[in-house]
Amino acid sequence: MFLRRAALALMAIALVAVACTRTSTTTTTSGPPPSPTPSVTHATGIDTLQHLIFIVQENRSFDQYFGTYPGADGIPTNPDGSFSVCVPDKFQGGRCMPPYVTRSIDQDGGPHNHEASVRDVNGGQMDGFIDSLPPRPTKCWTTPTLPECDVQLGPQGQPDVMSTQRRAAIPNYWAYADHYALQDHLFAPVDSWTLPSHLFLVSEWSAACANPNDPMSCHSDINLSDPSLRWDYGKKPVYAWTDLTWLMDEQQVSWRYYVGNDTCAQPPCPTTGRQFYGTSYNRNPLPGFSSFADRHGQGGSWKDNILPVDDYLSAASDGTLPDVAWVAPASNVSDHPGGPSTIRTAMAYVTRVINAAMRSPEWGSTAVFLTWDDWGGFYDHVMPKRFDAMGYGLRVPGLVISPWAKQGYIDHTVLSFDSYAKLIEDRFLNGARLDPKTMDRPDSRPTVRERRANSLEKAFDFHQKPDPPLILDPWPWPQKEPYPSF
Repeated sequence: MFLRRAALALMAIALVAVACTRTSTTTTTSGPPPSPTPSVTHATGIDTLQHLIFIVQENRSFDQYFGTYPGADGIPTNPDGSFSVCVPDKFQGGRCMPPYVTRSIDQDGGPHNHEASVRDVNGGQMDGFIDSLPPRPTKCWTTPTLPECDVQLGPQGQPDVMSTQRRAAIPNYWAYADHYALQDHLFAPVDSWTLPSHLFLVSEWSAACANPNDPMSCHSDINLSDPSLRWDYGKKPVYAWTDLTWLMDEQQVSWRYYVGNDTCAQPPCPTTGRQFYGTSYNRNPLPGFSSFADRHGQGGSWKDNILPVDDYLSAASDGTLPDVAWVAPASNVSDHPGGPSTIRTAMAYVTRVINAAMRSPEWGSTAVFLTWDDWGGFYDHVMPKRFDAMGYGLRVPGLVISPWAKQGYIDHTVLSFDSYAKLIEDRFLNGARLDPKTMDRPDSRPTVRERRANSLEKAFDFHQKPDPPLILDPWPWPQKEPYPSF
């Protein structure tokens, strides 16, 4: 279990005011903004970015969070503003149910595996979201008379997979979209659930391997439904193919994977006392790679590269951020529907992580990419692009937050996590790819996905005056509640 650093946690919560030349109802201002780091002065283009931070939350579709955002490819509407699309509801005799604006801060969502994705997309009709829901008596879509159903269901009895949020519900995310770049055609990398998406995030593949030490023994697996094929805490590595950090270590690119402070690296884990919230195995897959264990020793890398999020806060404050940082949430701030988090605790956590980057002396050379790992069963009206046999998956929200991000820009480029890998490789690895033909640890992957991926660079303008930080209140609602722990 990682020990919490109380001083750093207090630092993360405090609202230190920073100047901002543009207004926002959730912004606090005072004092000069951080200046671009000296090394940025002579950099040009993509080389201006010396720190890439990828924050990956859980289980929201683009339409669930930005379906009514002005100018984005959101939920289709009629001239009077009502939604013009609908989905058949098998629980209400097949009536066609439109999306609705929810009043709840805690959704149930729906199934989000490969089978559900195929049913939801329904050959491009995008109308299988309610059909994917199982008949569970404890859920409002099956038993609408339950006490919580007055806020959980829509005005016509719609299940909350048809819900969408508006600005008042998630104001900080919308403020980031206002001030920086919103990506409205960012798709999950794989037509499946959390674990395959995170495997793509760090390795560009999801596979099952006959021999955990033989990278040529793997074959594509979109589900990893057999638990024996999935690494978990306390187990030996099972992912034999080569991960992205292998290339980064070869070229001495610094990186960190930050997880919840209470994440238990080696069972037995705490079961008594206060509630512990860690980052689950499916959001922290790197220790499951034999290529990772080969370099760091099984379990030994935890003290060096897989670190508690308090270490991220410290690195941001000290100006010692790595070249590449992934930030994976604990369960109580993950955004996962039906769990211990809510959209408010998740947004508070994300805001604190972004605020820390903005207060850093390295902010002038930093880009933050905020996304969600899969659609969580929520409605989305855009048919995913068929990239290859494994994806893309359904659309997820994407934000690019940086002094160099185009201001108030909506990027319609078709993107995925492949584009994240491509950016890392282009910026720090001289364009080297996870390609079996060029890697010194070749594997049996069928394609080099990032080679075909679109670039993220349209979201940036490296000739503009650097945009000042936008420090936001992590909890902008009138009713104040304790901040969730990391």
